[in-house]
Amino acid sequence: MVKVTIDADGCPVVQISVELAKEYDLPSVIYCDTSHQFDVPDATVKTISKGADAVDFAILKDVEKGDIVVTQDYGLAAMVLAKGALCIDQNGREFTNENIDQLLFTRHLGQKIRQAGGRTKGPKKREKSANEIYGNKFRQLCERAIKQ
Repeated sequence: MVKVTIDADGCPVVQISVELAKEYDLPSVIYCDTSHQFDVPDATVKTISKGADAVDFAILKDVEKGDIVVTQDYGLAAMVLAKGALCIDQNGREFTNENIDQLLFTRHLGQKIRQAGGRTKGPKKREKSANEIYGNKFRQLCERAIKQ
């Protein structure tokens, strides 16, 4: 059965994701590290010890082909795509095999600029309309996942 996995550390759409997953009768699993706490009645919460990428590796271990993963982490997105899962970020952008290489390359360039002492722009402030956009895209992903 398809499940929704949420990389919840710093994720503004945890509650929306769980509510929408419930509409499709999809179980939700929230992953976070010990510095965060979630109490979401309609989801399973898995708290992982702090450590570099510990939550990402726990998600990767549990995700299965056809699952939906909510994350803003390009590296994690690339790994779950390789396992055949569907992946979306908090703004409703779906990560695909067609766009992940470009996203990873852009991230790499930003890191090189910052390491050299340069500055890069941070993300724009999240607007309320982003939740509606996310919800619509997440619904489309759920419908696709169920049909697979």
